[in-house]
Amino acid sequence: MDDEDISDNLQMIAHQVTESMEAVGIRLRPTYLENMFRNLLETLRSPVEISDVSFSVGIAAITARAKESPEMRSQLRQYLEPRTKSIIDAINEEILEAANQQLQSNGKKGLVVIVDNLDRIDPIRRADGRSQSEYLFVDRGEQLKRLNCHVVYTIPLALIFSDELPRMANRFGTAPKLLAMVPVSTRSGEPLPKGRQLLQKMVMARAFPGLSQRDRWQKISEVFDSPDTLMRLVSLSGGHMRNLMRLLYGCLQKVDPPITRTVLDAVIRDERDALMGLIDAEEWALLFEAISKGDEQGNEAYNPLLRSLFLYEYRDDDGRWFGLNPVLTESKRYRLWLANG
Repeated sequence: MDDEDISDNLQMIAHQVTESMEAVGIRLRPTYLENMFRNLLETLRSPVEISDVSFSVGIAAITARAKESPEMRSQLRQYLEPRTKSIIDAINEEILEAANQQLQSNGKKGLVVIVDNLDRIDPIRRADGRSQSEYLFVDRGEQLKRLNCHVVYTIPLALIFSDELPRMANRFGTAPKLLAMVPVSTRSGEPLPKGRQLLQKMVMARAFPGLSQRDRWQKISEVFDSPDTLMRLVSLSGGHMRNLMRLLYGCLQKVDPPITRTVLDAVIRDERDALMGLIDAEEWALLFEAISKGDEQGNEAYNPLLRSLFLYEYRDDDGRWFGLNPVLTESKRYRLWLANG
């Protein structure tokens, strides 16, 4: 994720869409792309022969080899970069439009491409001074937008707080949609049953994906020593789903299910202590200011706290509000502040 480029995205989209279509019985023949990659293979002297297999299998083999060889990845990009416009046109005409037509003729509404995990791009600076995410979504955003179907890209949170946000929105013709936390408490700190129930359902669905919702609840004792342990896991996640799964994974690293309250508390303490070591006095002051003011708007000083997951942002009918990462509410520093409040 430290050198993601537009050619990587185009290859993966071409591969995944053709593979997905083959899985539902739709065989696409992207002639231009097949010829281009055949010429590429000859240039790279690769033993893979696209004509002998489906396009999706051939491009998957190329991508796999490129991942293992930085030299081949560099050669691949040097070959593909000057052809970016032609590649996008070919993907549109030979893959996306063809797939859409066949899907619609089969009674479907069409094709959606979801490009996930781009929010995990490493925040490194390129030689030109641009961050990797700015290069991909701002400098090359116009090309990413040219794909002729519904496309959803995940983006790094840093771009939301970047001065480049207006430029990126102009490139794509729309502002990014922010997926706020699932609220587990109200602004005033009261438990919010709906959010907590949804997160509990998510955990149990991960544990027993093949069962109905009703049957999953019957097996809660196989995963947790009590429903209260699951509720504590959900509430301490603050509604941040990735952190919820990370806390759960931390428990599974310590013990096989059922997970006990003692094990969960140990994982929470480890998480709390790790975060406490990263927060200085100035940041604590900002954290207490943010949660005291509740719905303060537009304070850029909070942005680093949000990126570091010290502070969580929520949305409700009244707008935006902030909450402390619940793991930090387990600290003496917070309890002392609360007592003196």
